Amino acid sequence: MKISFKNDYAEGAHPAILEALVRTNTVQQAGYGYDSYSAAAKELIRKKIENPEAQIFFVSGGTQANMLVIGTLLRTYQSVIAPETGHIADNETGAIEAVGHKIHLAPATNGKITPESIADFATRYTNYPHQVQPRLVYITNATEIGTIYTLAELKAIYECCQAHNLLLFMDGARLGSALNAEDNDIQWKDLARYTDVFYIGATKNGGLLGEAIVINNPALTDGFEYYLKQQGALLAKGRLLGLQFLTLFENELYDALALHANQQMKRIKEAFVANGYTLLSNTCTNQLFPILTHNQIAALAEQFDFYQWQKVDEQHTAIRLISSWATTDAQVDALIQAIQSLAVTQ
Repeated sequence: MKISFKNDYAEGAHPAILEALVRTNTVQQAGYGYDSYSAAAKELIRKKIENPEAQIFFVSGGTQANMLVIGTLLRTYQSVIAPETGHIADNETGAIEAVGHKIHLAPATNGKITPESIADFATRYTNYPHQVQPRLVYITNATEIGTIYTLAELKAIYECCQAHNLLLFMDGARLGSALNAEDNDIQWKDLARYTDVFYIGATKNGGLLGEAIVINNPALTDGFEYYLKQQGALLAKGRLLGLQFLTLFENELYDALALHANQQMKRIKEAFVANGYTLLSNTCTNQLFPILTHNQIAALAEQFDFYQWQKVDEQHTAIRLISSWATTDAQVDALIQAIQSLAVTQ
């Protein structure tokens, strides 16, 4: 069987989560997220981000979280500004468009949107009432190419949004990896200060499933739970999501799992660099995009699963490798050995 570096959700869930689910299985709890586990998890998250007023909602997946946030916060004539590499642009089957919102794709620098491109769209769409009205900026951290925003970049984007009456929404499917990256200088509390809404991804960081939508802007919470129910996102057994986040946050497990994934990918990155390979982007998270020849890709695919990400030229393609909370030293060792062998034969 091949070793998978294809994604960070190939495994099930961290044993602590499975143990908690089994241990509490027959404990009766209220439904629809009003259970004691969800309440405790929300308090831990509020403490983590240093925002006691944050409103938190647990949902099952990332695309669902994006669609719910954007669908709730925007009027039907309003639109989203997103980097051209954003997940909502090409990897969510038109989910945002399906709920009636245009996406303006802004140029991305290292996978990241800039205040200048935000301002360009905000000032370009002023032919009232004949054009859509940009209302929300969507970013991901970590980005789709494994890069991260700096605190200065996040502040600048937030200030630009404030200046143009735009909301800032951060997709945090891989937020754990971003915040535990070697080069990161954003703290949990900064998310409460410099975003209106963000979400914390568990699906890709040790959970069976689940994302926690965190609304920092109190003006945005009205009616949110109604929309969750209307869209089929309010689970009767909400305890299953709440308990997972409680387990992930009560003993810093969430950060520890993300740090492990990052450290494993750092070993892989160092092996590629040491053997003379070029990288598509300079990442410090659990994603890596080495550029290989097509023969090298075919040879590597005999032992490992991964995505072919982006064609670079007629002879080379960038592949995507991802480590997870469960990636073992032995799996990394096997990949490093293969990297060294490819370098010798290239």
